[in-house]
Amino acid sequence: MKKLFIAFGVTAVLAGCAGSGKDIEPDKPLKEIYETAYAEFNDEDYETAAAEFLKAESQYPSSPWAADALVMAAYSQYMDDDFAGALLTADRFMRFHPGHKDVPYILYLRGMCYYRQVSDVRREPGMSAYALQQFEQLVERFPRSKYAKNAENKIVILKNYIAGKIMYSARSDMQKENWPSAISKLQSVVSGAQETVMTPEALFRLTECYKAIGLTEQATGYAEMLKLNFPDNEWTKKLSKKSSEFGEVKK
Repeated sequence: MKKLFIAFGVTAVLAGCAGSGKDIEPDKPLKEIYETAYAEFNDEDYETAAAEFLKAESQYPSSPWAADALVMAAYSQYMDDDFAGALLTADRFMRFHPGHKDVPYILYLRGMCYYRQVSDVRREPGMSAYALQQFEQLVERFPRSKYAKNAENKIVILKNYIAGKIMYSARSDMQKENWPSAISKLQSVVSGAQETVMTPEALFRLTECYKAIGLTEQATGYAEMLKLNFPDNEWTKKLSKKSSEFGEVKK
């Protein structure tokens, strides 16, 4: 009796579909979907192109072209500035095709999705850290990839950007005379981002902070570190003008 009820239900649903005049559309051939997707991409209708590439992958998940469809879908979404969608598609690619030859490109694309969202240093919501993580993973895992060099350049930019964000916050702390917080942030720049352009200023500001709280010895130590490592830097020159404030520090 139960089987008859299920069969009757299925029959009723099919009858309803037939009665509505809307036939169930069969899956299009993969070749046809791909041709449509690439045509839309070439016409710069990236939203439609992404939808077609995703359709190709979902309808033919076992096809040798399924991974390529996800790559093109993610790239189309990226070109459409749909970074959230591109990241979701990239995650799907990594989940189902972790050993694919295009993994380096997907890592690069993920990094670029975050990189493109990096905003003003005063309002940046953390996208720089996510982008840095993706680019560093790419360089570490695939150092010979054709995307590695570009990723390395982005890493340098991002590290300077992040250090600049920390410096902005540290300067704000100094203006409020919140010396412990300022010192902690400045030390993080010196210890964690030594190759950035912010390091000389961080050392200079540390001399100011320690001098402000009466720890002349520590101030002198950071001043000497600045002179030793960056003898011709503008912050070293500024330091020499204030040498009398730091005891033994001389040009």
